[in-house]
Amino acid sequence: MDQSVGDLIKSRGLRSTAQRRAVVVALQGRPHSTAAELERRIGVGGEGSNLSKQGLYNVLEDLTKAQLIRCVEPAGSPARYELRVGDNHHHLVCRGCGRIEDVDCGVGAAPCLDPIEDKGFAIDEAEITWWGLCGDCRAVTADA
Repeated sequence: MDQSVGDLIKSRGLRSTAQRRAVVVALQGRPHSTAAELERRIGVGGEGSNLSKQGLYNVLEDLTKAQLIRCVEPAGSPARYELRVGDNHHHLVCRGCGRIEDVDCGVGAAPCLDPIEDKGFAIDEAEITWWGLCGDCRAVTADA
């Protein structure tokens, strides 16, 4: 990230606490992390830790509301968090292993797709998830 993590957090109107910085740093280079993965990475609830499990969920909620991180919730999967926000990208999800990959929007501008009928909504975003098998899972299936 170009800015320091603390400055980035402050730029979204939040106080730059050690807990918030730890979550942002734990997400760097590890998109689509679950809360459980972040717990292990940060050492939540361990001896000397200054972040409880509930505190982690509070930080995730604060960072999501401030649009510093994005929460992705594929059906049948725990919520996942990523730093890639505001660029109208979508996701591929493997039905076999659960791997998630980012896919850039082909149109570029939100909402990307227009419904047949808007029912009076002012639509500003479309969230698209494609499901299938990744190359590794396809190879395992082919070998079986």
